[in-house]
Amino acid sequence: MVRTGVVLALDAAASFGTIAVLVDGVVRMERTVAMKSAGEELFFPQVLDVLREAGAAPRDLAAVVCGAGPGSFTALRVVGALAKGLCEGTGRPLLGVPSLALIVAGHEGTRDGGRWLATLDAMRGDRYLALVTVAPGGEVTAVESLGLAPVAALDERARSLGATLIGPDEAFTAPPHARGVARCLALVEATGPVDLASWEPVYGRLAEAQVKWEATHGRPLSADRLPT
Repeated sequence: MVRTGVVLALDAAASFGTIAVLVDGVVRMERTVAMKSAGEELFFPQVLDVLREAGAAPRDLAAVVCGAGPGSFTALRVVGALAKGLCEGTGRPLLGVPSLALIVAGHEGTRDGGRWLATLDAMRGDRYLALVTVAPGGEVTAVESLGLAPVAALDERARSLGATLIGPDEAFTAPPHARGVARCLALVEATGPVDLASWEPVYGRLAEAQVKWEATHGRPLSADRLPT
């Protein structure tokens, strides 16, 4: 399903967007895109542009693989909605991949294998964590979500797991990138397509604006009024 043909990979867990086009499992084009703009939507035009540069169009896709979080609330929502729209419009399957796995798989320095503790800023002094196992040669074979942990606890957590810390804010610096999908193909296929009607990324925790709104009003914010 994702090992042959043209596959579009997208992620925006770290507040910027990344795009990759895979052809028969090999990355042909990639790009990093700013997600915030005062006057225009930047990500979708860049997706179309990257596809064009790869010699493809949405109708040529075999599948779309989207980073499933956790990470930036607003950016994940934008890219998740775009991925669902593309799949609804083309009839192609949508598959998810943990965004923390893309921290490891998107970096060339992890190809020798090992255990990696991938981290991403969760605000409020915490980081999202996942233990990512990489086989010799670079294929990601397992991802275990470990929830949240305070920044001060990360070194001890990594030692206890026999893993190396990796992430945008770690000594081994690596942001998530959609190109990492090429090293997660077995993982993605094993999970299978998502249900377009119900799927959305795992946000990890509520958006800061939503937390403030609910604290002020003393009640949950309905889904149709989520802050952006």
